[in-house]
This record gives sequence, structure tokens and C-alpha cells, in this order.
Amino acid sequence: MGKVNACLKRGYIVVASLIGTISALLLAATLFGHGYLHEAEEVDEMLPGIGLLYAVCILTLLLSIIGVYGASKEKQWALIVVIVGMSLVSLTMFVEVTRAIPAQHETGEEVRREYQSLVPLSDASEPDKVGLYNLQINLKCCGLEQGHQDWDNDIPESCICTEHATVPCVEAPKNSSLYVDSIDNEPIMIYKEPCLPIFIGHVHMAITIIIGILFGLTLMWALSAGLCAVMLYQLRRKFDVPPVVYSPEAKAGNYTTLTESAENA
Repeated sequence: MGKVNACLKRGYIVVASLIGTISALLLAATLFGHGYLHEAEEVDEMLPGIGLLYAVCILTLLLSIIGVYGASKEKQWALIVVIVGMSLVSLTMFVEVTRAIPAQHETGEEVRREYQSLVPLSDASEPDKVGLYNLQINLKCCGLEQGHQDWDNDIPESCICTEHATVPCVEAPKNSSLYVDSIDNEPIMIYKEPCLPIFIGHVHMAITIIIGILFGLTLMWALSAGLCAVMLYQLRRKFDVPPVVYSPEAKAGNYTTLTESAENA
């Protein structure tokens, strides 16, 4: 049986340890997210995805532990388990990531429809208004798609531009609710840009980052399977050792001839 290259073994142990650490962190994040969303109404729709995350995290964590053991002890069965397991996980995640790419546009359209149902915003429920206020403050915008016009004349204070705003601002309509308590009738500046395009852009960016991270993890899992395959090949190599043949003629060897030559001299 052959021996595994020491540099290859150390490289795989580093990769497997990194995979194990990431899997443990993802498992902790999944547990925290599941607990946080436990009371949410949308949790039933998210259960298949949460279950898949649990399975992937636990499986990759176990495979990384088995892989480190197999590489350290040079156990062929452990390397075979890692090759099969990591290959299946990589293939599954590659399919899921590929399916998630076109879903990015669908998610944006779903968010757009959900927010458009709130227009006119002045008639929205109080919880929805609170969410919109926070959205406008954080993104420095006003309204959804038509700007302040989505609020009719009931423009909230969260639309007012801050003193050092770096985004475009416009003067609020004089007949809006912002001027009710105004004494000097000075112009009140509000954010010009609507919130929905900005928010959907952030959603697309977040999905892109998640897809990139998952794709990178998929490549790392595939790399670990490839390194295990190379180590398994090295372990199964057979070296041709030339047979040792006894020869009576080599009994005396060349030392006799050298000794005789020295005596004659």
C-alpha cells in the first residue's frame, strides 16, 4: 500500500477544518434563525429551506470530521465516505444554486406586489406605516414608486431630508400635512427618490451575495472530495519491488579480488 503525500494531507486537513468550522457556524445561525422565526406566519413556507440547511450543515460537519480522521490515520473507508458524501452534497447545492438564480427576479416582483398593495400609503395600517417610516429613514427615500405622491397629502416626518443629506431632496407640497404646524412657512425639504426601487436593489444584492457564498461553499466541498480522491489513489498505489535473488557467485564478492590485488602489490 502506498503512502499519502505529507503536503497533500496537511492541505486537506486545513480545507476540512475550514469546512467544519463554517458548517458549525451555519448550523448555529440556522438554529437561531429558526427560533427567531418560530412565531412568524411565513415560517411554514420556509420549513423546506430550513430543513435543507439543517441537513447540509450537519452532513458536511460530520463528513469533515470523518475526513480529518481518514487523512490522519490514512483510512481508505473514511476517504471513500467523504468522496461520496461531499460529491452528493456539492451536486445538490449546485442544483439549488442554479435554481435560485432565476428566482432572484421573481423575489423582486413579489416584493413589489406586496408593497404596491399598500398604496395609498395614508390608508395603510399602523404596523405597515411604522415599517414604512423605518424604511424611509434607513434608505433616505419617500413613498414607494411615485415618491411623496404615494402618501397623498399626509406626508410623514420620516420623509423630511436631514440637515446633511447627500441624496436629492425636493420641496414638499404646501398643502401637505408637514406644513400644519409650520409658523414661518419656510420650505420643507423631503427626499425625492422613492423607496421601492432602492429596497428591491438591496434585496437583489443580498440574494446575489448569498448565491455567491453558496457557490463558493459548493466549490470548497467539491475540492475536499477531489483531495480525498487523490489521497485514496496514493494509498492504493502498488510499488514494484524487484525480487532479491541469491547468487553463489556473489558470495565472495569483489572484496576478494581487491584483497588479492593488494597482496600481489
